[in-house]
Amino acid sequence: MERSRSKRTRSQRTAQALAAGALAAIALSLASSAPAAGQAARATQPMSEQAFKNVTVLKGIPVDEFMNTMGFISAATNYNCIDCHVEPKVEGDWSVYAQETPRKATARRMILMVQDINQRNFGGARVVTCYTCHRNLQGAPKVTPRLSDQYGEPPVLDPNEVEIRRQNPEAPSADQVFDKYLQAVGGAQKAAAVSSIVFKGTYEGYAEPKAAVDIYVKAPNQRTMIVHTDAGDRTTTCDGNSGWMAAPAADKPFGLISYTGGDLDGVRLDAVLSLPAGIRQAITKPAVGSSSIDDKDVTVVQGTANGGRSSMKLYFDTQSGLLVRQVRFADTIIGRVPV
Repeated sequence: MERSRSKRTRSQRTAQALAAGALAAIALSLASSAPAAGQAARATQPMSEQAFKNVTVLKGIPVDEFMNTMGFISAATNYNCIDCHVEPKVEGDWSVYAQETPRKATARRMILMVQDINQRNFGGARVVTCYTCHRNLQGAPKVTPRLSDQYGEPPVLDPNEVEIRRQNPEAPSADQVFDKYLQAVGGAQKAAAVSSIVFKGTYEGYAEPKAAVDIYVKAPNQRTMIVHTDAGDRTTTCDGNSGWMAAPAADKPFGLISYTGGDLDGVRLDAVLSLPAGIRQAITKPAVGSSSIDDKDVTVVQGTANGGRSSMKLYFDTQSGLLVRQVRFADTIIGRVPV
């Protein structure tokens, strides 16, 4: 987040605070008064084959999971949308994505092949995925190791991939980690006194320019994020139970996308973690271990997002106790997507 350092008079600060409060009230009223709208959106949530044309393999999944599945394929193959789909000539024309292309046909065959491998060899468990072989490389998977892989040092373990299967007996308990975090932010009592907060900053996403963002949070679990993209405002909201995204046609294929599964767990988690006092309510079945980020020791708390089924990890600076990273996963029909 970026914060302005310009000097302001008391009246200017007061006016800005009142304006921010008004904006927050508007945004949070959307979150708190929209459960009915969210429930309606969820009730009418179409499946992939109903929402999109020419879907022959990835059927029977919600729209948000379908979009995450496209993201998984992109990450596995290092192809962007228009590497496989027909590129629209008019911005916001999503209909051309339904047109047949050779790479789409190949992708369908590969998905069915992987499903068959898992069914025949692992009882249907999803052990093999697109990423197992492609590993973010365009074209056919490599069959020969690189010279550096053959004779070089083993690669450094990615801290995002550290798995804490069980509590490390030498690590602190999750409660001790959370206590240290709350102390680092000013103490549990002061953290609990914060009931709402407004963030203003800069958003940076995959393959899109930076954009201004406003985030409004209300305790214990309501959050609205508005990204001011070149195409228009993209709004993501969680009312504590439901979550959804509204976006212009040039940005997303649907004006309103209701969240399910890992995406719903994610917006709930963002809402709870936006206020430090919610740290204990964010995670269930926590186990604590350790890793390092940029040569700095971190304590890792891994568990399940509270109220959902998604795996999640919280990374705390071992020295200061501050939360420095959050990693969670959204499940799809062909593999887990890290977020």
